Amino acid sequence: MTEQTSPTDYRFRLKDSLLGAQMLFVAFGALVLVPLLTGLNPNVALFTAGAGTLLFQWITGGKVPVFLASSFAFIAPIIYGVQTWGIASTMCGLMAAGGFYVLLSLFVRWRGTRAIARIFPPIVTGPVIMVIGLILAPVAVNMALGKSGDGAIILVDGSTAIIVSMASLGATLLASLFGRGVVRLIPILCGLAVGYLLSLFYGIVDFSRVTAAAWLAVPDFVLPEWNAAAILFMIPVAIAPAIEHFGDVLAVSSVTGKNYLKDPGVHRTLLGDGLATSMASMLGGPPNTTYSEVTGAVALTKVYNPAVMTWTALAAIVLAFVGKVGALLQSVPVPVMGGIMLLLFGAIMVVGLNTLVRAGQDLLEPRNLAIVSLVVVFGVGGMSIPLGSVTLSGIGLAGILGVLLNLILPQGDKTTGGSEARGPAAPH
Repeated sequence: MTEQTSPTDYRFRLKDSLLGAQMLFVAFGALVLVPLLTGLNPNVALFTAGAGTLLFQWITGGKVPVFLASSFAFIAPIIYGVQTWGIASTMCGLMAAGGFYVLLSLFVRWRGTRAIARIFPPIVTGPVIMVIGLILAPVAVNMALGKSGDGAIILVDGSTAIIVSMASLGATLLASLFGRGVVRLIPILCGLAVGYLLSLFYGIVDFSRVTAAAWLAVPDFVLPEWNAAAILFMIPVAIAPAIEHFGDVLAVSSVTGKNYLKDPGVHRTLLGDGLATSMASMLGGPPNTTYSEVTGAVALTKVYNPAVMTWTALAAIVLAFVGKVGALLQSVPVPVMGGIMLLLFGAIMVVGLNTLVRAGQDLLEPRNLAIVSLVVVFGVGGMSIPLGSVTLSGIGLAGILGVLLNLILPQGDKTTGGSEARGPAAPH
């Protein structure tokens, strides 16, 4: 019996491996963009994405067809952390963020998802996500103009940079708006390709690192170093992506027609996400999150078998040991990434705004107005609060402030609160 079925089983495994490689192609552009923007190693990011996906599958019993890779929500915090404390200390903070996911998963198992919604409602998570996008806006503009992220160093001539960055931006927009099939799922990869080809034409690509890199090489892993300031900064950042995780699981459930919130349970998926993030940070990789691009590819191809994602993870791990791949990725000129970032970081801000809109709450109601306005101004305006030997600022301060204000400020009168400033009160 075994001999008769094994050839068929082998053909199915071969088919799954090819489908898995295709899924990696879909996720590739977004996966490597995060390490390129933050100064982390793209080969490490490939490895931790693959290893994180395998860990997630083990935690969830291999029931959910998702691929975990670099999280955009942590781009700004990583950039700030690397500039302030270095990569190793930043990884310590990111490990703590993964630990926050784990604690949250235990809380969900104990109290259920409704308790989370009360502590982290859209009125908190929405403006925090907006802050993430708005803080990054100057970095995107500087890089699109051919400068370093802080604008201090001119890396590419301004006129050349603006042509390359706008071409990258245009290609990304066209692929996302008018692309068909797989093309629509890889707008970032399309933008990178067009911008890179134009950069070759202008002669602004440096191949010295590619030439020097070995074909086969162990990724440049970085172990974390203890840093209390980095921990205090990163944990609040994890609030928004942790809450978004519920939406990601719902999206996969709607595509496959299965309720993953019940089986394996959102507490298990959140636990898998958190452990994958902590594991990635232990090796010097960016935090992991479920990829909507891959979920879109699952919907397009109708391939609901979670085993396909195992092959995607294995393909990422294998590719991580090809040294020239990382070197080639690191040769992408600054204006190419800057052009894509203009859209990407604006999109993050819009996601936060959409979170508020979908919640259907009146933002001019005094309580809501206070929470949203203070979270955004504190986060974007550069407010900082010293706490002993560490300082709380930026996204971390915005996240903590939002949670505290939501818990402390009393609920307004739903029939009259703020109605004088708005005219007749809308029905609630």
